[in-house]
Amino acid sequence: MGSWTESSEAIGAVDEVLAAVGLTHGRRATRQGSWKQGERVKEPKRSNERTGLSVQASAIQIEAWRKYPWLHAGFSTRLGGASTVYGKGDLNLGWTAADSPDIVVRNRQRFFAAVTGSERSELAAVRQFHSNLICKVDAAHGPLETAEGKAVLRGDAVITDVPGLLLGVQTADCVPVLVADTKRRIVAAFHAGWRGTLSRIVERGIGDFVLRYGSKTKDIVAAIGPCIGPCCFAVGEEVRFDFESQFAYCGALFSEVYDSDPVREKYPLLFLTARAPGHSNIGPQIHLNLVEANRRQLLDAGVFAENISVVGECTACTYVRSGSRKYFSHRGEHGFTGRMLSVIGIGTEE
Repeated sequence: MGSWTESSEAIGAVDEVLAAVGLTHGRRATRQGSWKQGERVKEPKRSNERTGLSVQASAIQIEAWRKYPWLHAGFSTRLGGASTVYGKGDLNLGWTAADSPDIVVRNRQRFFAAVTGSERSELAAVRQFHSNLICKVDAAHGPLETAEGKAVLRGDAVITDVPGLLLGVQTADCVPVLVADTKRRIVAAFHAGWRGTLSRIVERGIGDFVLRYGSKTKDIVAAIGPCIGPCCFAVGEEVRFDFESQFAYCGALFSEVYDSDPVREKYPLLFLTARAPGHSNIGPQIHLNLVEANRRQLLDAGVFAENISVVGECTACTYVRSGSRKYFSHRGEHGFTGRMLSVIGIGTEE
């Protein structure tokens, strides 16, 4: 496994070769915008301040949630940590085989301090397996972590009304969704990959807020964290068929994407084949928008659109200005990567 520096040098060498023949790297075209009443509406790019995000080196927080001093919540980045196996100074928060447990503990303490102001926080995380299982933690809960700090609960979401806990889910491309009832002080964290999204884990979770805890949807706020975007999340036909069987708005979730290849575009005759039309392996990829899928589930469950915040950065292709990766990405790094943590909890502040 080469280092990021070596990869950057290799990319630079490719750029030089392309430049010599008057070409540049191809870019996958994406459209900036949002959905209103089922239709995509183009909007100008906005700064973090205008999108309501408070960004620190290690944590992203929702600016609008600051008016609830009791609510602790944040999405981690990969910046500002002590891990070195995936890159220098990474904030790996997952118990991966390649990283040292002692370093992961230190990284978690840094992240907790950025979110709550204290390095010491009891974390109720889950052993995730891409399900729609939601774990409920009440005041009489048993142990939530092993002696090493690993999760005991098994599922892909956790919900509680118990103060003093942080609920957490780990991601490295999948969608983290944090939800809070601002009146009754109930919080939940969801891990929504495409399988969890297909099985409506977030929509089911809002149902638990209403049925189990008596929440009113007008009081619920939600935030969708950094995850793989529609620009990078290619899936197979079978995934689209599964979504078509579940969601009437499925057409708004999928798109066909062609990758731009400057060599093919300038010298198309070099790539002619004897295959009949329709039998070539060159063609569009089917891409799924998991952010929009989960946003639509929140809307269908009754959450007001103005109460849904979206970070909107793709974990697979977003870079910080220095040239290092900003997020961990399982797809972007071919499986050898760390994990981010998204947490939410009920503090004691009034």
